[in-house]
Amino acid sequence: MPKKLHDNICEEHLFNALFKKHAKDLHNFLYYKFGDHLNPKDKTQDAFIKLWENCKKVTPEKAKSYLFTIANNLMLNEVKHHKIVLKHHQTKPKQHTNVTPEFVMEEQEYMQKLQTALSNLTDAQRTAFMMNRVEGKKHKEIAELLGISSKAVEKRIYGALKKLRKDIKEL
Repeated sequence: MPKKLHDNICEEHLFNALFKKHAKDLHNFLYYKFGDHLNPKDKTQDAFIKLWENCKKVTPEKAKSYLFTIANNLMLNEVKHHKIVLKHHQTKPKQHTNVTPEFVMEEQEYMQKLQTALSNLTDAQRTAFMMNRVEGKKHKEIAELLGISSKAVEKRIYGALKKLRKDIKEL
């Protein structure tokens, strides 16, 4: 059985020899497995730093295995981190509003009043009013579509507005 010359790799010349021997292979391993976007150079350096921090625990025979395992784990952690960041970017924040329940209820009540008031208009008034206010048509366009004069359209819209104000105020 051969005798071990060193129990650990804490001596500078041993560590430098390990670095020179395995740094390029470790970088290439990380680059081929994970690509360049996770920065394999940094992970290679980080693996050697961890090796140096734990040099008393690692024997020269186990150093290569230790380096490759640590570097692989560092890259896997980075991949996991990128997945979490991506997932976080994909989730959309909830839309929060400052609308109170009272406001929502008042809005619903108002819409009911408006619908009731609109149903109380004559067909002619409702048609002219909706074409003007909802569809955005001008008086002249409405007159052409309905086959009446522009003055008649104005009168219908004015009458509808007057009646709506009265009906909504009463409700």
